Amino acid sequence: MSETATLFAALRQSADQNVVEMLERMVRNDPDHALNKINALELARREGLDEERVIAALLNAVGLGMFEMTWNVMCPSCAGVLSANKSLKTVNSAQYNCAFCAAGYETRLDDLVEVTFTVSPRVRKIAAHAPDELSAAEYYRQIFWSSAIDLPGDIAKLLDEVTLEMIDLPPGERAILSLQVPEGTVIVFDPVTHTAQYLEVKGAEASDRQNLSVIFNKVRPPVESAALRPGPLRLALENRTDNRVLPAVWVVNAALDAILTRRKPALTATRLLTNQTFRDIYRTDTLAIGQRLKILSLTFLFSDLRGSTELYERVGDLTAFDLVNEHFRLLQEIIASERGAVVKTIGDAVMATFETPDRAIAAAIRMREAMSDLGAERQHQSLSLKMGIHEGSCLAVTLNAQQDYFGQTVNIASRVQGLASSRSIVVTESVVENARARSLLETTGLTPTPRSVALSGIADKVSVYEIS
Repeated sequence: MSETATLFAALRQSADQNVVEMLERMVRNDPDHALNKINALELARREGLDEERVIAALLNAVGLGMFEMTWNVMCPSCAGVLSANKSLKTVNSAQYNCAFCAAGYETRLDDLVEVTFTVSPRVRKIAAHAPDELSAAEYYRQIFWSSAIDLPGDIAKLLDEVTLEMIDLPPGERAILSLQVPEGTVIVFDPVTHTAQYLEVKGAEASDRQNLSVIFNKVRPPVESAALRPGPLRLALENRTDNRVLPAVWVVNAALDAILTRRKPALTATRLLTNQTFRDIYRTDTLAIGQRLKILSLTFLFSDLRGSTELYERVGDLTAFDLVNEHFRLLQEIIASERGAVVKTIGDAVMATFETPDRAIAAAIRMREAMSDLGAERQHQSLSLKMGIHEGSCLAVTLNAQQDYFGQTVNIASRVQGLASSRSIVVTESVVENARARSLLETTGLTPTPRSVALSGIADKVSVYEIS
């Protein structure tokens, strides 16, 4: 049996069989670019498979060394990759700048960092493993642009519509391009060094040749704009790096806008951090000590088993321990099935995260019923949960040697849980204002009861809603 066959056999032990068969088929038959920077959500949609099962299979494949995982910092405007990282630990800048868009963006895990998967050379060697050998068009497709941009099969034809000139310039070389620049905005851009020079072309047509020089080096200079007139241009290009560069002269037009606005959903860092398989595999190796990454919106669920101390007293340690462990198993199973993840357990309490409020509410409703069923099954009717849910911004951090979260959102979620009575779910205003959460509550026939409360450590009163 070949090494690849052995690896796929091992993957079948931990991942969904249909997903493993799909990945094996892709490795065997698909073109190189299909195995580079794989968008897990798009792959699941195209193949009609469950997203969570596709993500879980790819994560397990990374663990086996079959695929490589990359955390791409991408520009939300042009979808270009500003920084490709093998680990979230190296996403360590507070802001990333896009030369192509001449804009800077605060680092956020919600929309600025995507996670993609590329087949390992030990399974199959593909062109993207040697990016310096890719054509310019394929470099844009496979290296520069993120998996969030929806590119057609014939990328070269598409680029022809927006490109005046494109050249492959070896290290240390110079080139001179003679071209006619049209009125409007023109960009000289290199995707390797992320160097950009804007040309604002307007006025009467130039009768004499205009001159412009652009140098590519390892230092990213600030994006500048040069004023030119329509007409002939002598463009001098110099590569002062140790690698080839791929400068192109782009025309800002409707065709370019059409390229940049073609988007599809991508697997964000925020969603992956709330994936149970990811947390199980990378619990202690996600962020560096002291690293803090911002998340604009994350939903926290805190639960606590009511009367657990009395339970130990009433039924004895062994029976109570068994019940509490079964309670943890059921909760983790429900949380994972609603696309959430258990961050940690504290005594008999659980802290979990979800990408959206509706998923947290759905999980809470199911958890409440599961405890009722478990109590009836074990003849302990007193088994019930107190739960609190809150949504807001936070920081992803490392605490006590594992990936955790910090901020006022976490504090409020914990305190809201303390307001809950037996079998009640208390949520904050930001949760019930979520459109999908409201729809879910209407569908289930549950009407939240509002009240205003004071929370310890919070200056203003907080509007909360009880779902009994």
